[in-house]
Amino acid sequence: MSTAGHEYVRQSVEQRESIDVAERDSIAWFLVEFDRLDDPFDQALDPVHVTGSAIVVGPRGVVLLRHKRLGFWLQPGGHIDPGETPWEAALREAHEETGLDVSFADVGPAGVPRLVHVDVHDGGRGHTHLDLRYVLVGGDADPDPPEGESQEIGWFDWPAAIERAGDDRLKALLRTLA
Repeated sequence: MSTAGHEYVRQSVEQRESIDVAERDSIAWFLVEFDRLDDPFDQALDPVHVTGSAIVVGPRGVVLLRHKRLGFWLQPGGHIDPGETPWEAALREAHEETGLDVSFADVGPAGVPRLVHVDVHDGGRGHTHLDLRYVLVGGDADPDPPEGESQEIGWFDWPAAIERAGDDRLKALLRTLA
């Protein structure tokens, strides 16, 4: 990612108004780690790295999947591929994990989707994820993940998604978006 892209990501996180204390703490932690890392987008360089996630919404509610390794329900998302931005990773991962045709719900004047949440969390296997979350529209088709992705996936109306979400920070974000 270019230096300008790097700075754009940092500024979008720095300017984000948190929804609660947990997100406020995540923003502070994100900025410290982001500034420390030589390349915060490369998972091979440091166990702490930026990831991108998608809150996929549509007329049927919110898409959640049961994470294969972690065993709880969450949003699609994952690591950033070389040359990708966090929002491009969120879009790619959402399509790969759900099989849905997805698009950004809220794109700003610079052509970049609006950041809706920052969450720093244990990513398993000794990783810490500096997760940036974006809202994507997923239509109303049934999810159709390919083999190798979690097959436990579905649309949930907002109250059911909030109840099912396996993480308190995701629950808080879903409450805010609902």
